[in-house]
Amino acid sequence: MGSLVYDDDRVAEFDDRTLAHLEVVIVNKLRRQESFPFTWTDETRTVTVWVSPNTPLEFNFAGNRRPQLNREWVEELALAASSSTGLVVLPEPATAPRNGN
Repeated sequence: MGSLVYDDDRVAEFDDRTLAHLEVVIVNKLRRQESFPFTWTDETRTVTVWVSPNTPLEFNFAGNRRPQLNREWVEELALAASSSTGLVVLPEPATAPRNGN
């Protein structure tokens, strides 16, 4: 399991494959100076944070190999991030082949 550290004190755990896709979407939004809400659910609660270019973020991967990206999944996550509800962790589309992680 990898983790996303938000603002140095909030940690969200995701498998490396999911985290790699979230990283692409989040970095692309921040590169364009766009802020957005990000919501995820862990074992006990649902959390929503406001992600902005000024928020410290850290992506920590457990494995030493980066997963192959699924373009369709990246596009779906990016659409969610640009919506009024913001980025949410969506399931990976079943049509894509999975490699490695």
